[in-house]
Amino acid sequence: MLRKQISVSLQEALKAKNQTKTSTLRLILAALKDRDIAERSKGNANGLNDDAILKLLQSMIKQRKESIEFYEKGNRLELADKEKEEINHIKNFLPKQLSENEVKTIVKSTISELGAKDVRDMGKVMSFLREKYSGQMDLSIAGKLLKEHLV
Repeated sequence: MLRKQISVSLQEALKAKNQTKTSTLRLILAALKDRDIAERSKGNANGLNDDAILKLLQSMIKQRKESIEFYEKGNRLELADKEKEEINHIKNFLPKQLSENEVKTIVKSTISELGAKDVRDMGKVMSFLREKYSGQMDLSIAGKLLKEHLV
């Protein structure tokens, strides 16, 4: 279903002659095709499911955030802006992200729910958050909050 949404958005971007959106969506579809081929070689004829596509999109966003850091350090702001625009196009296909306050609340409740006491319990809490809120929260923010609360 997600793959279909991306294809439809590509057609709309082509009609609207939106270059950045078109190239971003083509990159996504190329990455999907690449992963599909890899899956087929492993014996999975169906290719990627929506969960795997979401993980792919999240990794693409992560790559772009890293690129933005390097571009800003190198004073290449026009390239950083292009990466930010690509992130916005990719985010359209992800579930609504939780705000930082919502993440704080969830982290606090998860800590008390799991009885986490110190940093040694961080892995247990992170795996719970990853399983329950995959795609909805930025786990790097959750990790920072956990470190603050589990001292």
